Amino acid sequence: MAQMTMIQAITDALRTELKNDENVLVFGEDVGQNGGVFRATEGLQKEFGEDRVFDTPLAESAIGGLSIGLALQGFRPVPEIQFFGFVYEAMDSINGQMARIRYRSGDTRHAPITIRSPFGGGVHTPELHADSLEGLIAQQPGIKVVIPSTPKDAKGLLISAIRDNDPVMFLEHMKLYRSFRDEVPEEEYTIELGKADVKREGKDVTIISYGAMVHSALKAAEDLEKNNVEAEVIDLRTVSPIDIDTILESVQKTNRVVFVQEAQRQAGVAAHVISEIQERAILHLEAPILRVTAPDTVYSFSQAEEVWLPNHKDIVEKVNEVINF
Repeated sequence: MAQMTMIQAITDALRTELKNDENVLVFGEDVGQNGGVFRATEGLQKEFGEDRVFDTPLAESAIGGLSIGLALQGFRPVPEIQFFGFVYEAMDSINGQMARIRYRSGDTRHAPITIRSPFGGGVHTPELHADSLEGLIAQQPGIKVVIPSTPKDAKGLLISAIRDNDPVMFLEHMKLYRSFRDEVPEEEYTIELGKADVKREGKDVTIISYGAMVHSALKAAEDLEKNNVEAEVIDLRTVSPIDIDTILESVQKTNRVVFVQEAQRQAGVAAHVISEIQERAILHLEAPILRVTAPDTVYSFSQAEEVWLPNHKDIVEKVNEVINF
């Protein structure tokens, strides 16, 4: 095992798949010689050449179209959208084209495209850089949406995404890139897409989250334990498709649920997951399912984002509300 940050684990996963499959191509804005704005692709162009790791024009729509063309010719493109807030320019390529290729072609053509993109708040970025827009993609059938919370998960999930024959949106929270290190196997390994992970076991309440909010949920669980509340923390890891089986197993044990997401209340995937629980397990619930989210406004300017973003204290408050219902 090696101690890696999330950015190192992502680079390691890209290097692994570039070595394993000559059809894997990595491209995007400044990902070549510069190694990307966060250095996720640092050294890969030198190692694998300009034909396999290369820069594109500053045009997300072109990146999307290029990805589709390459996929239809047998390649496995791994494009980068430099910040997820810039994805609007590529939405037709992603939701209108990539997600439909398998269906449209009668399963004769696939779109093995893994789109990487950083997102998320808490690092004081300019406008449009931190937005949590995963819900826009998760609502489109035909594409998977993956959001790792640890370096170990990031490597295994990214390798699985690149090997998948369907398109995958792989979202990387900027605050997690270098905030801590984790033990990561140096050899190649995969983590199943669409499978949640129970990051902490408990019996009194289920806290469901993904991305950076998983760490806030774990911190809240530690605080709750001081008051004899044992919280189970589930990391979705994949927000489309949702691993409803793991969620239901937990709900049937704890009978109470709090969902935590960084996205606004009307955004993200909270409402969808809560609806699934209500439909499938309402007789197991002893209290309403509560949400911890950002408010329903556009993302705040960086000076106010610490107030705007949910935190572990907000989670503790909601859990206590559910427990005392």
